[in-house]
Amino acid sequence: MIGAAWNGARAFTATSGPGISLMQEFLGLAYFAEIPAVLFDVQRGSPSTGMPTRTQQADLLSCAYASHGDTRHVLLFPEDPRECFELGALAFDLADRLQTPVFVMLDLDIGMQDWLCEPLAWDDRKTMDRGKVMSAQELDAGRDFGRYLDVDGDGIPWRTYPGTHPSKGSYFTRGTTKDRYARYTEEGPAYVDNMQRLLRKFETARALLPRPEITNASQPATAGVIWFGSTGAAMAESLAELERRGIHLDRMRIRAFPFHDSVAEFIAAHEHVFVVEQNRDAQLKMLLVNECRIDPARLSSVLHYDGTPITERMITREIAEQARLFVPGLGFQRPGIRKVS
Repeated sequence: MIGAAWNGARAFTATSGPGISLMQEFLGLAYFAEIPAVLFDVQRGSPSTGMPTRTQQADLLSCAYASHGDTRHVLLFPEDPRECFELGALAFDLADRLQTPVFVMLDLDIGMQDWLCEPLAWDDRKTMDRGKVMSAQELDAGRDFGRYLDVDGDGIPWRTYPGTHPSKGSYFTRGTTKDRYARYTEEGPAYVDNMQRLLRKFETARALLPRPEITNASQPATAGVIWFGSTGAAMAESLAELERRGIHLDRMRIRAFPFHDSVAEFIAAHEHVFVVEQNRDAQLKMLLVNECRIDPARLSSVLHYDGTPITERMITREIAEQARLFVPGLGFQRPGIRKVS
């Protein structure tokens, strides 16, 4: 996949958690050498062989920070097969534009079950966004080419395809440290310059990714709920049932990482927020606390991880029980975290 993408092809692979673990070093290579690639991670029960025929959402941390050292990756969170189709196409544009691996984080429930969803529709007017690729004509015109040179201030350098020009635009692709012109160096300032540019690129990605879907409750609410991925179907039923019981929650479905600024703003606007996810260790909550600098006491986890798809009844029960810690109007009194399989 990495070799094909380096050569100018659009390339992807599909895997699950063990495949992500096995190829950590190569993910680091693609990140550091800045080679576009798309990975579809069908998350399953784990760790180790775990429950290979069961579903979970337990690869968030391993994919967000895959490989050793300071590494961060782009993640997309489709809700159903239709959105897998749409975000899958978007992933290739993002990988090319950002010159980095992009993960499409579906799960076994989506990957192997029958779903009812909107038809998969392709717009024939769509064109591929290959990002910053320098042509032979631009090289002949005298444009300065440095493979890791940030000329636009967004952290994304220009690249060339192999064979673009007989004498210009070539560079050595390496996993070792380098300067802006792809020349090997272990000098500290050059390394810091490169790592800071990669961080700028990660910040640039924030504005390019799908924004979260935010919907207000039918009545003013002091609390909210966050979820992602295949949890959406059960979440829709649960929110309707909770409102019937008088529990009103503003809601947000996260669709990508790094998180858009509106994610932190949503949390800040509520006294407390429930985070619903299908893993044991509250991995989405960890990412929210780590990346958005959220006070953990503002978040309560609703966790499901027995390998079966999450259900409306489970979500409703857990949120209703935790809501007892609230005064009328769902004003939060003290943090409550329950881990339930």
